[in-house]
Amino acid sequence: MEYVYAALILNESGEEINEDNLTGVLDAAGVDVEESRVKALVAALEDVDIDEAVEQAAAVPAGGAAAGGAADDGGADESADEEEADDGGDEEEAAGDDEDDEDDEASGEGLGELFG
Repeated sequence: MEYVYAALILNESGEEINEDNLTGVLDAAGVDVEESRVKALVAALEDVDIDEAVEQAAAVPAGGAAAGGAADDGGADESADEEEADDGGDEEEAAGDDEDDEDDEASGEGLGELFG
């Protein structure tokens, strides 16, 4: 998380977010810097408007009330799928649903995870 905070500090101060500047902020904070993480973050933020991303993140209600409702519905759907599989339903279909969940999680590993 400190890597993201360092990038936010650089953005707020009007400095370019590059490997040298990011490493400098992290060093100043006493963080044991991993060069590969610095490179990955700089590459991920290359075409991102950080101010816009922060505004969008701030627009989401605290606690994720909307997401909580969706999670409750998702749990009910999963229970129904499990019951179908137990009733002799298509087990491959239930397994396919799990794969979709993994794809959703994998797509969330990008920039959204940095700010969310």
